[in-house]
Amino acid sequence: MKTTNSDPLAPFDAVVLMSFGGPEKPADVLPFLQNVTRGRGIPDERLEEVGEHYYMFGGKSPINEQNQRLFRALQREFESRGIAVPLLWGNRNWHPYLTDVVRKQAREHGARKYLAIDTSAYSSYSSCRQYREDFAAAVSTLDAEGLSVEFDKIRQYYNHPGFAKAQLDCVRRGLAELAMRAGSLDGKRHKILYVTHSIPTSMQESSQRFTPGYAQQHEELIAWISGQLNESEQLDAELVYCSRSGSPTTPWLEPDINDRLRELSRSGIEAVLAVPIGFVSDHMEVKYDLDTEAAQTAREEGLTFLRAESLGVSPIFASGLVDLAIERAAQVRGEQVESQVISGSRPLGPGSGACSMNCCEGPKSKRALPAWATGSIPG
Repeated sequence: MKTTNSDPLAPFDAVVLMSFGGPEKPADVLPFLQNVTRGRGIPDERLEEVGEHYYMFGGKSPINEQNQRLFRALQREFESRGIAVPLLWGNRNWHPYLTDVVRKQAREHGARKYLAIDTSAYSSYSSCRQYREDFAAAVSTLDAEGLSVEFDKIRQYYNHPGFAKAQLDCVRRGLAELAMRAGSLDGKRHKILYVTHSIPTSMQESSQRFTPGYAQQHEELIAWISGQLNESEQLDAELVYCSRSGSPTTPWLEPDINDRLRELSRSGIEAVLAVPIGFVSDHMEVKYDLDTEAAQTAREEGLTFLRAESLGVSPIFASGLVDLAIERAAQVRGEQVESQVISGSRPLGPGSGACSMNCCEGPKSKRALPAWATGSIPG
């Protein structure tokens, strides 16, 4: 399989929607968590405790169905633009596994060059570089089987207009509902908490070596959203975190949303809109950490708690992801491309929007990735 020169995604032979993956039934939960934590020495007893979050929802993560919906939205976008390159779906930690999907496509259709669209908008080891390490592992596995493949990926897109405008829409709908519940918005009694997944502070430090770091990228987007809101929509806002894990002695980004809710209640705040800005859909972190745990904390503190929608299959978001794929394909073809970014932001990386070969190194990073795995463009 070879793409034609007229296809906007040439020279790629296939595009892969790449995500985290999640269990489909109770029997999947422990094997899934073992995949996620492999090499970290976490005993099964502890994983079973973590698994209770999944068992509360029938042992099934919502992420796979959400990715299937996003996959179909991207397919529709491909069709509307006349893009003939096949779209695939592969995961890091559960079926369908990336390596299995690519092996089948390579054997049956001869696809060799793959472009990944991932579901993480921000830069850090876990949200970007680890995906690139997954690509490198897939390449190594398939090479041993006599299949030569290459991977590239779209840039991190926290500042792409498609992602940012879709987030803005979610915030506005959330504020409208909060105003309806409360009668009107009150800047003295109401507040917006933008929520993202916490990471170790060491990972945060690594993420800001070459670009605005993980936390700074969120803050940049929050500032842009605040600047787009009408005067009647303006509320004080801040970034908080959820889903902290690991050793309690390891520092992670704070404040945790539950701690902040307690502080806000005691300072006179009466209602909070939680915006899951760090997640593209209702992952388990959203369904449990926000809709269950944070909502319970708010009830205990007497706070009105409303959670804004996540992006899901927003047409603006899906269209933006395809724009990013087309942007990356043009860069690989050697064309001069002006990356689309929100006002006040700047493209990531060394001119191309790609990553440095030693960007966002984490505790598992043993060496710099090969050039093909970073998406870097020489020169």
